[in-house]
Amino acid sequence: MPELIKSVLKTNATSLVELNMLKNLNGSAMEGVLGWFNAHANKNVSVIYIASGKDPAQNIIESSHCITVMETVNEGRDLHVSVSIPSIEVGTVGGGTSWPHSQVV
Repeated sequence: MPELIKSVLKTNATSLVELNMLKNLNGSAMEGVLGWFNAHANKNVSVIYIASGKDPAQNIIESSHCITVMETVNEGRDLHVSVSIPSIEVGTVGGGTSWPHSQVV
Protein backbone atom coordinates (compact mmCIF):
# COMPACT_ATOMS: atom_id res chain seq x y z
CA MET A 1 0.00 0.00 0.00
CA PRO A 2 2.80 2.57 0.57
CA GLU A 3 3.59 2.46 -3.14
CA LEU A 4 -0.05 3.10 -4.03
CA ILE A 5 -0.32 6.06 -1.65
CA LYS A 6 2.90 7.51 -3.05
CA SER A 7 2.12 6.97 -6.74
CA VAL A 8 -1.55 8.00 -6.69
CA LEU A 9 -1.77 10.53 -3.87
CA LYS A 10 1.86 11.75 -4.03
CA THR A 11 2.26 11.53 -0.24
CA ASN A 12 2.61 8.98 2.57
CA ALA A 13 0.34 7.51 5.25
CA THR A 14 1.81 9.60 8.07
CA SER A 15 1.17 12.86 6.19
CA LEU A 16 -2.43 11.83 5.46
CA VAL A 17 -3.05 11.12 9.16
CA GLU A 18 -1.64 14.56 10.04
CA LEU A 19 -3.77 16.23 7.35
CA ASN A 20 -6.90 14.53 8.67
CA MET A 21 -6.13 15.72 12.21
CA LEU A 22 -5.48 19.31 11.09
CA LYS A 23 -8.29 19.70 8.55
CA ASN A 24 -11.11 17.37 9.52
CA LEU A 25 -10.78 17.25 13.29
CA ASN A 26 -9.00 20.41 14.52
CA GLY A 27 -10.16 22.64 11.67
CA SER A 28 -13.80 21.65 12.01
CA ALA A 29 -13.67 22.09 15.79
CA MET A 30 -12.14 25.58 15.43
CA GLU A 31 -14.92 26.56 13.03
CA GLY A 32 -17.48 25.52 15.63
CA VAL A 33 -18.98 22.89 13.37
CA LEU A 34 -21.10 20.33 15.20
CA GLY A 35 -20.84 16.78 13.89
CA TRP A 36 -19.07 17.59 10.63
CA PHE A 37 -15.58 16.23 11.27
CA ASN A 38 -15.27 14.83 7.76
CA ALA A 39 -14.18 15.39 4.22
CA HIS A 40 -17.57 16.63 2.95
CA ALA A 41 -19.50 13.36 3.05
CA ASN A 42 -22.84 14.86 2.09
CA LYS A 43 -22.08 14.67 -1.65
CA ASN A 44 -21.50 10.92 -1.38
CA VAL A 45 -24.69 10.38 0.60
CA SER A 46 -26.67 12.54 -1.87
CA VAL A 47 -25.55 10.29 -4.72
CA ILE A 48 -26.98 7.28 -2.87
CA TYR A 49 -30.25 9.15 -2.26
CA ILE A 50 -30.59 10.16 -5.91
CA ALA A 51 -29.77 6.65 -7.15
CA SER A 52 -32.42 5.14 -4.87
CA GLY A 53 -35.12 7.69 -5.75
CA LYS A 54 -35.06 9.53 -2.44
CA ASP A 55 -35.15 13.29 -2.02
CA PRO A 56 -31.51 14.50 -1.90
CA ALA A 57 -32.59 17.63 -0.01
CA GLN A 58 -33.16 15.41 3.03
CA ASN A 59 -29.39 14.90 3.21
CA ILE A 60 -28.46 18.52 3.82
CA ILE A 61 -28.07 18.26 7.59
CA GLU A 62 -28.54 15.03 9.54
CA SER A 63 -27.50 12.30 7.15
CA SER A 64 -24.12 13.74 6.26
CA HIS A 65 -22.78 14.20 9.78
CA CYS A 66 -19.82 11.91 10.08
CA ILE A 67 -16.40 11.48 11.58
CA THR A 68 -13.41 10.51 9.43
CA VAL A 69 -10.58 8.86 11.36
CA MET A 70 -7.22 7.91 9.87
CA GLU A 71 -4.37 6.00 11.48
CA THR A 72 -1.21 4.34 10.30
CA VAL A 73 -0.80 0.58 10.65
CA ASN A 74 1.97 -1.92 9.92
CA GLU A 75 4.67 0.29 11.42
CA GLY A 76 3.47 3.40 9.56
CA ARG A 77 3.53 1.85 6.09
CA ASP A 78 -0.21 1.45 5.57
CA LEU A 79 -3.24 3.63 6.17
CA HIS A 80 -6.49 2.66 7.89
CA VAL A 81 -9.43 5.00 7.18
CA SER A 82 -12.73 4.77 9.03
CA VAL A 83 -15.82 6.85 8.28
CA SER A 84 -18.70 6.67 10.75
CA ILE A 85 -22.08 8.13 9.77
CA PRO A 86 -24.20 7.72 12.92
CA SER A 87 -27.34 9.52 11.75
CA ILE A 88 -27.84 8.53 8.12
CA GLU A 89 -31.50 8.21 7.21
CA VAL A 90 -32.05 5.06 5.19
CA GLY A 91 -35.82 5.09 5.03
CA THR A 92 -38.51 7.65 5.72
CA VAL A 93 -42.28 7.58 5.95
CA GLY A 94 -43.54 9.34 2.85
CA GLY A 95 -41.14 7.93 0.29
CA GLY A 96 -38.89 9.82 -2.05
CA THR A 97 -39.40 11.79 -5.20
CA SER A 98 -40.41 8.96 -7.51
CA TRP A 99 -40.42 5.62 -5.66
CA PRO A 100 -43.14 4.17 -3.42
CA HIS A 101 -43.25 4.84 0.30
CA SER A 102 -40.65 3.18 2.51
CA GLN A 103 -40.92 2.42 6.19
CA VAL A 104 -38.30 2.95 8.86
CA VAL A 105 -37.69 -0.44 10.45
